[in-house]
Amino acid sequence: MPSHPKLLYLVTEDWYFWSHRLPMARAAREAGFDVAVATRVAAHGERIAAEGFRLHPLRWRRRSHNPFAALAAIAEIAGLYRRERPDIVHHVALKPAVLGGIAAWIAGIPAVVGALTGLGFAFTDPGPRAAVIRTAITAVLRLLSRRHGTVLLLQNGDDLERLLALGAAVPGHTAVIRGSGIDLGRYPALPEPSGPVTVAYVGRMIAIKGLRTLVEAHRLLRARGSDTHLLLAGAPDPENPGSLPEDELRRLAAEPGITWRGHVDDIRTVWAEAHIAVQPSLGGEGLPKSLLEAAACGRPVIASDVPGCREIALPGVDGLRVPPGDPDALAAAIATLADDTALRARFGAAARHLVEECFDSAAIGAETVALYRRLLDGPAAPERGSG
Repeated sequence: MPSHPKLLYLVTEDWYFWSHRLPMARAAREAGFDVAVATRVAAHGERIAAEGFRLHPLRWRRRSHNPFAALAAIAEIAGLYRRERPDIVHHVALKPAVLGGIAAWIAGIPAVVGALTGLGFAFTDPGPRAAVIRTAITAVLRLLSRRHGTVLLLQNGDDLERLLALGAAVPGHTAVIRGSGIDLGRYPALPEPSGPVTVAYVGRMIAIKGLRTLVEAHRLLRARGSDTHLLLAGAPDPENPGSLPEDELRRLAAEPGITWRGHVDDIRTVWAEAHIAVQPSLGGEGLPKSLLEAAACGRPVIASDVPGCREIALPGVDGLRVPPGDPDALAAAIATLADDTALRARFGAAARHLVEECFDSAAIGAETVALYRRLLDGPAAPERGSG
């Protein structure tokens, strides 16, 4: 293995690298890797460069499903890989894993990590359009995963089992590492605030996160005389077809007991004023970072019983689980915690302990670096494609 191996992260958006993969990249840099990032640059390019990571702007867009745009993206990425000759590439999320995986095959990159951060629409929607996309993605992932030096990286065991059953993942070419972890020093346990019980959701304002289910649960509670408040923190995502329109969010914020905060730079300010964290996802999660942050701050969690959320919301230990898309069950779970201060305190302490034991960013970073080293120390990948 080279003394300073070149590691390149491929991410669709610069904000996602900054918010979700920075601890991992820092761990690699501190372990002696020469780190670069290829992404569409919008608002975080200067921050990424200030970390000492070489930045390669890309022209692709996350939302585009145009096959000609996909071919152009593959060509652009393959060209970058040929010029930079990274020793290992880490593709973050489904689109980079597929398009970047093809580009890595063309360019003959010897070590490839295809990290799926959740299975999303293609693997959770029962409709015919999703079935067609799922079939195509499964075939591509199966071919790419068979390459020597390639690992398909999942964030939870449920997703791994699903992909193995579909044939999209190849035994012996998979790994599970639960996210990027949490900086426990940055997210300390916080005292519970005073005032009416506040339930907070942090994340993108998109439909698959179950926001309409959460709002309906809040309305049910208010109709029953509850004084619970709902705090929504996050911005719409115009690149996502399921993004909630801003005018809808403003109408929701005008309802009694609902506050929409929009984008929040320092998420700790949300958990300082909230009593309960909620993730009402309809599915497709990898491992919700917002729940990890809430748990680190000592907040009990309520989450849908879907892959990813199950890694954090442990029923009777640090929170409660509810069926996805069920506002009555969600309202009942919120009421249970809202009415029991002692239970919130017990669950919150357990949530903090869980993060300390399982999700410390230093430990997750070391686990990821160990994966990189195993790939680089393994047998050399055969030359493939036209690289």
